[in-house]
Amino acid sequence: MTKSVKISDIQKLAIPALISGIAEPILSITDTIIVGNIPENATISLGAVGIVGSFISMLIWVFGQTRSVIASIIAQALGQKNLKAVETLPAQGVLIIISSSFLIILLTFFNSENLFKFYNASGDLLQFSVDYFNIRVWGLPFTLLTIGIFGIFRGLQNTFYPMVIAIIGTLLNIVLDIIFVYGIDGFISPMYIKGAAYASLIAQITMAIIAVIILYKKTNITLRIRLPFNPKIKSFLQMFGNLVIRTASLNVTLYFCNAFATKYGDEFIAAYTIAINLWFLVAFIIDGYSSAGTILSGKLFGEKSYDVLKKFGSDLTKIGIKIGVVMCIIGFIFYYPLGRIFNNDPVVLQEFYNIFWIVLAMLPLCSIAFIFDGIYKGLGWMKDLRNVLLFSTFIIFVPFVILFDNYDLGLHGIFYAFTLWILARSIPLIIKFKKTFN
Repeated sequence: MTKSVKISDIQKLAIPALISGIAEPILSITDTIIVGNIPENATISLGAVGIVGSFISMLIWVFGQTRSVIASIIAQALGQKNLKAVETLPAQGVLIIISSSFLIILLTFFNSENLFKFYNASGDLLQFSVDYFNIRVWGLPFTLLTIGIFGIFRGLQNTFYPMVIAIIGTLLNIVLDIIFVYGIDGFISPMYIKGAAYASLIAQITMAIIAVIILYKKTNITLRIRLPFNPKIKSFLQMFGNLVIRTASLNVTLYFCNAFATKYGDEFIAAYTIAINLWFLVAFIIDGYSSAGTILSGKLFGEKSYDVLKKFGSDLTKIGIKIGVVMCIIGFIFYYPLGRIFNNDPVVLQEFYNIFWIVLAMLPLCSIAFIFDGIYKGLGWMKDLRNVLLFSTFIIFVPFVILFDNYDLGLHGIFYAFTLWILARSIPLIIKFKKTFN
C-alpha cells in the first residue's frame, strides 16, 4: 500500500498531463489568433471560430469522458493489483463512443446551418461558422480515439506519452494554420477560416495515428475487440452516462454564454471568444493537476489507503489554488498585450478589457472546482459530479444570466453568472470529500 504521496510524485504526473491537456485549447487559441488577424473579415471570422469552437468542445467533452472513466477503472484495478480483469474494457468502450460520434457527425453535418442559427448567427457569421464546422467536425472520431488512449495511459500512471503526442499535434497544427490560412505565395492560395479548419483536422488525425502506434509498442493493452463484453462494461457505461449528463449541463452554460454574447453583436462575440479561450487555456493548465488527482486518487482508493488519500486531496487543492493565483497575477501583468495578440479592432479590444478582470479574478476558485472534479473521477463518484453540475447550471447559472441580461449588464452579466456557477460547483464537492474521509 502507498504510505504517502510526495509533491514530486504529483508533479511527475501533473506536468506532462498539463502539457498534453492544453493541446485542445491551444488548437482553438491558435485558430483564434491566426483567424483574428487575417486581412479580410477578421472580426466575423473570429466570432465564427468562437461559436464553432464552443460546439466542437462540447462534443469532445461529452464523448471524451471515456478518458476519465477508463483512467478511473484502470487506476483502481492497478491499486487492487488486478489489471488482467480490465484489459479488454478500453477497446470495447472506445468502440462504443466512436460509433456514437459518427451518428452525431451525420446529424450535425447535414444540418449545420440550422444548428448555428440556434446560436443566433446570421449573414456572413452564419456562413463562416458553417464553412469552418463542416471541415472540423470530421476530426471528432480521431480526437475521441486519442482521448481514449490517453485514458489508458493515465490509468497506468503514465502521462509522458500523452504529452509527447499532444506536443506533436499542437506544433503541427500551428505550422499548418500559418500555411493554410495565409497561404504560400506561388504554392498555396490563402484559405482563411477554411484553412484553419483543415489544419486542425490534419493535426487530429496525426495525433490519433501516433497514439495507436505508441499504445501497441509500450503497453499490453490493445484496441482489438474481444467478446464477451468485459464485466466492468456496465460500470463503464453508468459512469460514462453520469459524466455525459454532467458535461451536457456544463455545455448548457457555454451555450447561454455564446448565445447572449452573439445577441449583443459581432464585436461582443469576438471579445467573448478571446476571453473564454484564455479561460480555457488556464482551465486546462489546472486540469493537469486535476488529472493527477484522477490517477492517484483512483489508485489510492483501490488500495483503500484512505488516510493517504485525505492528505493527498488537501495537498493537491493547495497546489491548485497557488496555480490559480499565479495565473491571475500573470493575466493582470499582461492585461493589454494579451488582447492585442488576438485582434486589433479597437471596439473588440475595449469590450474584452472591460470584462477580462472578472475572468482573472475567478481563476483561484476555478482551481478548487477542477481539482475536486479530478479527485471525484478517480474515486468513481460520477453521480455526485453529475448532480453538482445540474444544480450549478440550472438553479444558479441560467436564472442569474437571464436576470443580468434583463438588467442590460452585457458581457459583465455573463461572467458574473459564470463566477457564481464556479462557486456552486466547488462548495458541495469540498463538503462531501471532507465528510467522507474525516
